[in-house]
Amino acid sequence: MAHSPDRPEPPDRPPGHRDPRDGRAHAPGKAAESGLTVALAFLANLGIALAKIVAALLTGSASLAAEAAHSVADTFNEVLLMVGLRRSGRPADRRHPLGHGMERYIWTLLVAVAIFGMGALFAFYQGVQTLTGHTDREADPLIGYAVLGVSFVLEAISWQQALRQVRDAARGEGLPITRYIRRTDDPPAISVLLEDSAALIGLLLAFGGLGLHHATGSAVWDGVGSVLIGVLLTIVALVLGRINLDLLIGHQADPRLVADVRARLTAAAEVEWLVDIVTMTVGADRVLVCARLDFRDTITSGDLERACVRMARELREAHPEIDEVFLEPVPRDDPELRERVIARYGRMLGPKRPE
Repeated sequence: MAHSPDRPEPPDRPPGHRDPRDGRAHAPGKAAESGLTVALAFLANLGIALAKIVAALLTGSASLAAEAAHSVADTFNEVLLMVGLRRSGRPADRRHPLGHGMERYIWTLLVAVAIFGMGALFAFYQGVQTLTGHTDREADPLIGYAVLGVSFVLEAISWQQALRQVRDAARGEGLPITRYIRRTDDPPAISVLLEDSAALIGLLLAFGGLGLHHATGSAVWDGVGSVLIGVLLTIVALVLGRINLDLLIGHQADPRLVADVRARLTAAAEVEWLVDIVTMTVGADRVLVCARLDFRDTITSGDLERACVRMARELREAHPEIDEVFLEPVPRDDPELRERVIARYGRMLGPKRPE
């Protein structure tokens, strides 16, 4: 298999581009903004968690207790995200030739587990306890209202930063936010956005449960609010888990990038047929490209080597997120290879760019 060799840095590199040999992130600005988003969320959640714990103890509200557990879980989660951001940015080495970018997905998956284990389950427990009458009489809820109001303001500040980062990233990719969230290879900012969105909704639920309890004198409303918070956190945990599960299993690169890579490879004068192509996301803004090509029989081995080097360089220059390129010369009529390609795509790829 022909592999793109080391090369000198081009004089005019696109913003965020890097030499694939050093293992650093392609977009340091993006990584720094993710770090800022996570750090801001950590500080906000830490203060909110302490305030909610005090308010829950003073008022005896199940909804406030559920929200306190939610904020404690979110604070712990920001620590996990910061660890993931730091460890995933380590350079490539002999044991990890493609770098440590995918470690970020493991830590974000742990965040999903923590949201459910530390937040949702406790909220369900508090809600069920209240609904079954196993709760103390609620004290004056005014302090609870005050804490919820301040918490909403702080969460909104963190949410705004996360939304701005995700919206800017989606705009840069030319995608609506919902589609960007499904395709993202950088889940920390998505995690903070989902956590903060859930926190804002959870605060409204807690406020409703606390207020209706105060107005009606029935603790059922407080219990219902706590259970609804648990449902909300479960949904967030499932969404985050699914995003990171797909990335850990092995996620194809952006279909637009794949289509352009196919077009560039088939447009090369030396290439007669694109037999197979595999792309995989190996970290935030890091893509591995492997392609099997049937070269024209008239070219020499030297021409083939130079063509592989040139095509790999052109792909990296066109798409700075491409980290490594592997090009393998193969005959397109090999029966075993044809069988594998058809099993993957349902058909042979062919020489032309798909419509």
